[in-house]
Amino acid sequence: RKFGVHSAMPCSQAARLCPQGIFVKGRFDAYKLASQQIREIFFEYTDLVEPLSLDEAFLDVTENHKGMRSATLIAKEILEKIQQKTQLTASAGVSYCKFIAKVASDYNKPNGLTLIPPEEAEEFLESLDIKKFFGVGKATQKKMHSLGIKTGADLKEWSEIDLVKAFGKSGRYYYRICRGIDNREVKPRRIRKSYGKERTFSDDKGDLSWITAFLDELAESISEGMQKINTKGKTITLKVRYKNFDTITRSQSVPNYTNDHYQISTVARQLLEDTDVGNRQVRLLGISLSNLNLSEDHYYEQLELEFRRGLGSVEC
Repeated sequence: RKFGVHSAMPCSQAARLCPQGIFVKGRFDAYKLASQQIREIFFEYTDLVEPLSLDEAFLDVTENHKGMRSATLIAKEILEKIQQKTQLTASAGVSYCKFIAKVASDYNKPNGLTLIPPEEAEEFLESLDIKKFFGVGKATQKKMHSLGIKTGADLKEWSEIDLVKAFGKSGRYYYRICRGIDNREVKPRRIRKSYGKERTFSDDKGDLSWITAFLDELAESISEGMQKINTKGKTITLKVRYKNFDTITRSQSVPNYTNDHYQISTVARQLLEDTDVGNRQVRLLGISLSNLNLSEDHYYEQLELEFRRGLGSVEC
């Protein structure tokens, strides 16, 4: 990190910053196994597991399979079991709501456990740097700094009306979270909003005919998958990531709901014409359909991954 290397950075850039670094290939089978093992540990305690990302989830342990009365002790047990079973360290945050549990989980890494009880939440949030607020990205952080908002206390000085004027609908969210208000439940299922697939290539692709053929194969696979779950969509989106990791999307809505292979492929190829593909090499291609017309049986998407919770909520 002292050379400026950080996660999600392209290896080529990391190599320039730290030429003496040792680069190893990812072990995706091992990652998948570890993820499955961690998930099994979560479900030992509760069925209310809501994934947040590949290696994070919320758990609501207010009522849990082991009858334990302390979310902190449950989080401690989970961290110990993860280390015993996978030889990996993890961090957890325990609080009465998802937002504070998430912030707490990031507060004491690596291998940390942070408890924020309700009576300490106000002081904790007021002293917190705004960049540590979950849901405040780099662009929003920059805008907040320009408005003199650098801590939770600064954010709390703004009225809800002024925050909405400055940040749109997100202003209501910022108004509530800086006061520790987050009534969202831990949801083990979520409404599916899109269906799609993408592929990251082991070597960059530049041949337009190959790329076009690949998009047709991808469209066919998506069509088959959507037909299996009786799902159609009206908005088709093409995702392109270039060699330098610049990522763009192009979207087009069609008149009727569709899961037709030919129509998906045709629109994707039309969208491709509005990109630099053919002139720039490509690292990733993807197609997705949104604005879905789901059958009742598949209106909800069962989530699979990791951990968080709510006795409050625990976030790992």
